[in-house]
Amino acid sequence: MDNSTLEILAGSAFFTPEERAELTAQLALLTNQVGDSMDDEMFGHVLRQMRLAADSQALARDVFGHNPLLMDVRTALIVSDEMGMKRAAILAVLLHAAVFVGVIDSPTVEKDFGTDVARIIDGLVNISRLYEKNPTIESENFRNLLLSFAGDMRVILIMIAERTCLMRQLSTLPADNREACEEFRLRVAGEAAYLYAPLSHKLGLYRIKSELEDLAMKYTETEVYYQIKEKLAQTKASRDKYIADFIEPISQKMAEAGLKCHIKGRTKSIHSIWQKMKKQRCPFEGVYDLFAIRIIIDSPPEREKPDCWLAYSIVTDMYQPNPNRLRDWLSIPKSNGYESLHTTVMGPEGRWVEVQIRTERMDDIAERGLAAHWRYKGIRSETGLDEWLTSIREALENADDDRELMDRFKMDLYKDDVFVFTPQGDLYKLPHGATVLDFAYSIHTNLGYHCTGAKVGGRHVRLGYVLRNGDQVEILSSASQTPNQGWLALVTTPRARSKVRQALKEIEARQASLGREEIERRFKNRKVELDEGLMLRLIRKMGYKQQEQTFYQRVAEGKLTADEVIEQYTALWNAEHGIFPETDIETGHSAAEYRQRLDTEVEGTASQEDSAGGILFVDPHMAGVGYKLARCCNPVFGDDIFGFVTVSDGIKIHRTSCPNARDLRSRFGYRIVPARWAGNAGGKVYPVTLSVVGLDDIGIINNLTSIISKDDHAKLRNININTHDKLFSSTLTLLMDDTSRLNSLIKKLREVRGVKQVQRL
Repeated sequence: MDNSTLEILAGSAFFTPEERAELTAQLALLTNQVGDSMDDEMFGHVLRQMRLAADSQALARDVFGHNPLLMDVRTALIVSDEMGMKRAAILAVLLHAAVFVGVIDSPTVEKDFGTDVARIIDGLVNISRLYEKNPTIESENFRNLLLSFAGDMRVILIMIAERTCLMRQLSTLPADNREACEEFRLRVAGEAAYLYAPLSHKLGLYRIKSELEDLAMKYTETEVYYQIKEKLAQTKASRDKYIADFIEPISQKMAEAGLKCHIKGRTKSIHSIWQKMKKQRCPFEGVYDLFAIRIIIDSPPEREKPDCWLAYSIVTDMYQPNPNRLRDWLSIPKSNGYESLHTTVMGPEGRWVEVQIRTERMDDIAERGLAAHWRYKGIRSETGLDEWLTSIREALENADDDRELMDRFKMDLYKDDVFVFTPQGDLYKLPHGATVLDFAYSIHTNLGYHCTGAKVGGRHVRLGYVLRNGDQVEILSSASQTPNQGWLALVTTPRARSKVRQALKEIEARQASLGREEIERRFKNRKVELDEGLMLRLIRKMGYKQQEQTFYQRVAEGKLTADEVIEQYTALWNAEHGIFPETDIETGHSAAEYRQRLDTEVEGTASQEDSAGGILFVDPHMAGVGYKLARCCNPVFGDDIFGFVTVSDGIKIHRTSCPNARDLRSRFGYRIVPARWAGNAGGKVYPVTLSVVGLDDIGIINNLTSIISKDDHAKLRNININTHDKLFSSTLTLLMDDTSRLNSLIKKLREVRGVKQVQRL
């Protein structure tokens, strides 16, 4: 490609002279990498779109001052050279900035460059929006990214390449914003170690994984990093001599056996050495296996395995092997495509040396990851990765806690696999530690749901039996079997765990629904009016607190009878209102006599607070003097109220809108006392219960509680949440000082997106 084409982009004023020189050199390297997959005309078209983006003034440098287009070119080189991806991935990396700023749209990209490129760019643009203001991705966003992009593994690989590119550029920081950038650099490095290095490991990108770990350690544990680096430099000469002495006789034997190969020594990464120092609790000098020997054989596909085992035989004939350190990933490769033979032998001077034996093809895959499979015809690498990404998707969709999810996800990346067979000879791959129940769910959800055990090698085993490599497993099931809480301790795979949790929730919801129907039916038969607020207080009083669903489950299971509930409900209603059966008959007073006595009590009570007889003035600062606030409706200063004279508990103050007001007025009208508030709220607070119903969307509860926490006049005391059929219902208990502020808060809550109803109980 001529220089005039390269200058299309480099000529933009968006680049500094130093950036322009590097850009031209990098683009020249990239054109050599893409080869015939992209002609000069198409490459020129791409550079023109990038030039439009550069001149649009819509692109911004990141917090570190990096030029985004230069970073894209660097990333494209990583994608091409170190991951083995070509046309579609490279085009997507180079064009996504132009789509992001709007100089070209997705339909045009699809028309000019193809559907694959457009689909990848859609994912990259979403990532750019996340990174636009913050250089790190939080766990929640990372979870959403995996859910969104698990359908196209190239997006995830490009995410890793972009992060690798960024980590390589963090050694120098801008002088004008150094302190803030140092903080951001620590966060970026932490994310690289916590998320991207494990992900690279799982995808077989071992070189990138080691580099990310080393770079992360360089910024998070700087002192230790440079101490180990210095010691490696000091011991390099003696280490190189030892490696050469070890390799020389092996090379001779390989040549005599007719094996074409090259052998190299590789010093272990600084991060790996530091992990060994911590694990073995020893200084740098105490770590003997600082390097590994790699034997890479030039072998045709049909001779790969025999040649590797021949090389193994030659090495172990010359040096004593450690039988416990043999790792055979030739017979059954790792799930990320890694194939190799590993052994550890006793070398000269009594030092243990790790030896890795593989072919050129295997080494290419080990260095570049699964993407390198695309270079070899007849190898279908996508299947294994797609299965893994699908399992991650299912775990993410059913996770209750993001931090727990990410910890489990990170641990799962490092697990080895076990391979088991069905009676028909079908091979299944599961993570190390998987049980019979995991296997049942991996075959089919319904089979897992009804699984009772299995036959392994002809003998019966239980659900929790841990599978081993080579087991032949026949799943046993029964239509009457259903999951129970104990199953969560028997499963290890994300798929099985999520399916068990989902089944348990459905079972509990069905039981609770049956229990609730039983209560409502019995209340109706007994002609007892069911008040939801009072029932909720009864449930809590009976010790269930926020577990309303558990209460109804106990009813459905027969551990709590409807008659007991009705009896306690009636007793609570009477206790809150001071009403007892046949009270007036038992006291021997007529209604008129009783009314006259109560009026005298009211006048006496009112005179303690205000000279106006006949009306009870409720002063917030004199609570407890002659009256109490009813718990059934929780009046707040400013509410329209009335008093109700009880037999043994003084006067209860109710809201005029109290659910029990109609019943009190119709049955005991002679006990009603006019009342209104006196003085001002003066900082006194009252309990208020709100019922909120809305769509069961992620973050809606956080939005509600955030509004309450920002209100200086509201304090959240309790929250109870239930979900059903994509809706949630929540009961909030607050402390408020008056109705005007309460009404203002209710208005704000009703404006939250997804909220369908907010009402006061």
